[in-house]
Amino acid sequence: MAIDKNKNTRKYRAAVTDAISHERLWSIVFTKPAFIVVAISTAVLLLVIFYLLVAFTPLRTFIPGYPNAQARRQAVQNAIRIDSLETQILQWELYTEDLKRVVAGEEPLLLDKLILDRQESGKEADSLFLMRRDSLLRARVAEAEQFEVSGPRRTLPIEAVTFYTPLKGVISEGFDRTLHPYVDVTAPAGTAVMAVLDGTVVFAGWEEADGYTIAIQHRGDIISVYKHNEKLLKKAGDSVKAGTPVAQVGTSGSLTKGNHLRLELWYAGEPVDPAAYISF
Repeated sequence: MAIDKNKNTRKYRAAVTDAISHERLWSIVFTKPAFIVVAISTAVLLLVIFYLLVAFTPLRTFIPGYPNAQARRQAVQNAIRIDSLETQILQWELYTEDLKRVVAGEEPLLLDKLILDRQESGKEADSLFLMRRDSLLRARVAEAEQFEVSGPRRTLPIEAVTFYTPLKGVISEGFDRTLHPYVDVTAPAGTAVMAVLDGTVVFAGWEEADGYTIAIQHRGDIISVYKHNEKLLKKAGDSVKAGTPVAQVGTSGSLTKGNHLRLELWYAGEPVDPAAYISF
């Protein structure tokens, strides 16, 4: 070992020798600062390699508490069940309130009145009720989408999609994201309602508030919903082309006044204004 006057430049030698012949097989000379730098660099390199392995390889699934694919799928299913239960509770609350009013000799609680009260008071409670009222339909559509019934996803944004006009009419009430996340288009009873895009029918049936309703899943994470129909021409599971008649205009359901089509358009799980993409 060589010793310098300066401690920072003191040199050390690590060597490997033969135990019998004492022949030096390998050796290295280093200083104390150099050893510290190499040790820290090695530790940082090992940490980086460990992080990359955990972040970008399946090894992360072996970490206790990390959700695997099955756990994530179960979480989505639980969220759908919770949403359905919340909807059932809201329906029972509305039914109980109506029953109390009828027993007391008062007028039943109408959802249209709730909308008007919300517009006058500016409160958000009613708007939350309106948004949750359609959660069952959205859950059914989401469940059908898990099986990729609409085929490969479209990569184009909704702005680049050409929609077919479902019917020619007059918009009696426009789109409001909070209170009225759809448009109402008046037309004579029996007018044919066309599919706006190619797709697959994921729901076709009766809703107490919305009457005969049909929902179609399209490519590109787009869903169109047609409500208050007089008659449905397609059933769940049918494939339809853009411009194909799927229903007839009517006035079915408890929340309607006069013959009209209530059209909803959903993109990536959010309601969008149909009038921004479709010319009626």
